[in-house]
Amino acid sequence: MPDGYHIRHQRVMKKRVIVIGGGVAGMQAALRLREQGVEPLIVEKEPELGGKLRGWHVLFPSFTPAAEVLTELRRRVKEQQIEVRTSAEVRGFTAGGVLLADGQLLPCDAVVVAAGFTLFDASIKEEYGYGIYDNVFTSADIERMLNEGRVAKADGSRPRRIAFLHCVGSRDEKVCQQHCSKVCCITGVKQAMELKRLFPEADVFNFYMDIRMFGPGYEEMYREAQQTCNIHFVRGRISEASPTIDGRVQIKAEDTLTGRPLRMSVDMLVLLVGMRANDDNAALAEGAGLLRSPSGFFAPRDLFLGNVRSNVEGIFYAGAVTAPKNIGETLNEASAAADAAAQYVGA
Repeated sequence: MPDGYHIRHQRVMKKRVIVIGGGVAGMQAALRLREQGVEPLIVEKEPELGGKLRGWHVLFPSFTPAAEVLTELRRRVKEQQIEVRTSAEVRGFTAGGVLLADGQLLPCDAVVVAAGFTLFDASIKEEYGYGIYDNVFTSADIERMLNEGRVAKADGSRPRRIAFLHCVGSRDEKVCQQHCSKVCCITGVKQAMELKRLFPEADVFNFYMDIRMFGPGYEEMYREAQQTCNIHFVRGRISEASPTIDGRVQIKAEDTLTGRPLRMSVDMLVLLVGMRANDDNAALAEGAGLLRSPSGFFAPRDLFLGNVRSNVEGIFYAGAVTAPKNIGETLNEASAAADAAAQYVGA
C-alpha cells in the first residue's frame, strides 16, 4: 500500500487523552501529552483558556507579570495545534469518555483532571462586612484593581492605612474549611509590597495566625517586606469590622504576642481568601468512583509514589484539583500527570 496510507492510519489510531480544565495545569498537561505522542483535547468551561491566572497581576516571589506566563502557554497550545473546546462544561466522566452538559460524549483513552479550585466566598464571613461595607475587598479584587491600574478607596481617593487579614476561608472550622490554602501568606506579603510601592505614605498591616513561607525566595521576600518596605506584621486575627461615619472601616483584633486588644480604623481592609474544592467535585467523584479528601479536593492514590494518579485506572490529576498549590508546583505536577497518562495509554 502507498506510504501515505500508513501515515494517515497511524494518525487515526493515535491515543487520545482528554484534559478537563484549561488553566495552567490543563495547558501544561496538554503540551506534555503532545510531546509524548498523545493526542490531547482540552475541555474548558470558560470562554477562554487561562483559569485563575487570567485574573492575576504579578507572580510571587519574582514579581513576574502573570500575563507573560499566560501568553506563553497560550502561544504554545496554539503552535502545537492542540484541540480546545471552550464554554464546554463537564457533567461526568470515566477513563473512557467525558460527558458534556449539552449531552455530547467525547470518547478517549484516559482523562487528566485539571479543574483547579474555587476561591472562598468572603461574604460568608459576615463579621468582616464584605459586600456590605465600602472599602472591604478580597485579594482577588486587589489583583483585578492592579491589572486595571486603579487601586483606590470606594470614593476614588488614596488610602493612608491598609490592613490585610490572612486565612479568610482557611483553617476555619466555622465554615468547614479546616485546610491551609498555602499561598495566602505569600499573596498577602506580595500585595502588601505592591500597595506600599503605590502608596509609600500609607501604613500597611498584615494580621496573621502564622506566617508560612514555604517556597524558594519566600522567606527573603517576607524579610524585604519588613525591613525595606516597613510593612507591619501583627500576630492576631481580626474579630470584626464595622463602618465608621467618615467611610473608613474600624477593625477589632488582639495582638496575641503582647496579649493586648487592638482597635484601629483603616481605609482599606483586604481579605486574603483561601482555596476551596469545587462544588461539583462530589458529583463528579461519585459518578467516576473517585475518592475525595476531607477538604473536598480529589484524593490521589498515594501522596508519595502516586500523587498524580487517582484510585481509578486511567484517571489522573494535575494541579490544585487535589490541594492548594502555587504556579510552579502546578506546572511540574501537570507534566508528571501527562507522563503517567501517556505511559498508561502506551504511548
